[in-house]
Amino acid sequence: MNAPTARKALEPDASLDAFRADRTYLGADHLRNERRTRLVAGICVVSLVIQVGGGLAFNSMALVAGGVHMAGHVAALVIAAAAYALARRYAADPRFSFGAGKIGYLAAFANAVVLGVTALVVLVESVERIVAPAEVGYHAALPLAAAGLVISLFCAWLLRPAQRAHDHDRLGDLNLSVAHLHLTADAAVAGLAIVGLGAGKLFGWAWADPAAGVLGAVLIAQFAFVLMSRAGAVLLDMNPSPELAEEIRRRLQAEGGRVIDLHLWRLGPGHHAVIAVVAGEDARPAEAYRVQLADLPGLSHITIEVRPEGPAR
Repeated sequence: MNAPTARKALEPDASLDAFRADRTYLGADHLRNERRTRLVAGICVVSLVIQVGGGLAFNSMALVAGGVHMAGHVAALVIAAAAYALARRYAADPRFSFGAGKIGYLAAFANAVVLGVTALVVLVESVERIVAPAEVGYHAALPLAAAGLVISLFCAWLLRPAQRAHDHDRLGDLNLSVAHLHLTADAAVAGLAIVGLGAGKLFGWAWADPAAGVLGAVLIAQFAFVLMSRAGAVLLDMNPSPELAEEIRRRLQAEGGRVIDLHLWRLGPGHHAVIAVVAGEDARPAEAYRVQLADLPGLSHITIEVRPEGPAR
């Protein structure tokens, strides 16, 4: 390859200003989600003390399970809030090549692990109570279980994702989603506790309360597995959207040449990056391809390499 051809092949696809652009890649609702996460963490601490104390006082395994689960929520919410603060603090730190948007996904993965450990603890305790039943104070435990359900539903409502007219990111802010799912799972566990306590009170089924704990543990474990899979996919830079990748390929090839390499990955909530190599004798300048991708929502970082001479043989 002669010198002029080499310079053309390596020509940057944007001006120097574009390479100095903002690369924070934080979610659009970062501050809102951070504030709400801190608020919910405080509420959950109060609920934790009430449920565990009541469960121990009235020998309700379902209440203890709810309290232990809530302890996992408190840890998860603290981690989530810290992730928001760290991502904001290091948003412009040049040591992060593609911004600090993935800190939230790292926290989400850690919280999914916490959720899995919580499920194991609840399962072990519930099975022990099935093997060795204990006297349960149903009259006092039921109101506490109902209060736990109300608190969990209220906290889940506070952590609901913001609704946007054009939400193109199906995964969204996974850090918030995990925190929200923690509370949703707790509401489900609280509901199961009410059913178990009610069955024990009405029919004298001593096994119903710990059985509710077992079902809650299974539900929590399922949530944990799904969350670990989703967060792990982002941390390992898996293709977040085959549909978007195919649309990018289609648009690039419509401008001439053929795409011989394409990488799409997530940078943060609502932000994706793409690197594409276009080759062929009829390939156009890199900027022409960038224009074709400019209106794709969520495509925040675009790198195009053009090889007019075609792929090496």
